[in-house]
Amino acid sequence: MQIEILKSKIHRVKITEANLHYIGSITIDEDLMEAANMIENEKVMVLDLDNGERLETYIIRGTRGSGMICMNGPAARRINVGDTVIILSYALMEFEEAKKFKPSIIFPKEDNSL
Repeated sequence: MQIEILKSKIHRVKITEANLHYIGSITIDEDLMEAANMIENEKVMVLDLDNGERLETYIIRGTRGSGMICMNGPAARRINVGDTVIILSYALMEFEEAKKFKPSIIFPKEDNSL
């Protein structure tokens, strides 16, 4: 039996940009992606602490060291610049493996740096 468990979490980062006319996704600073064990095109859930929005999208690699967290496409209407979000990804794994698995969780500073 496989179950879905938390794989990675970026806890409390600020949205720095929004690009409504992009085809859709979230752009994340490459340093944050690496620290959280996330990769480009990975499916993520974005939780907005300011307005309660929850949405799923995929990651685009952002400029390393920029602190960029950019909502692209339709998500730019639901999550605003300045909002604080939590970014989560999940993985499917066998039940016994999941019992031992430790997710990668990071807590960036207020400027989205590590």
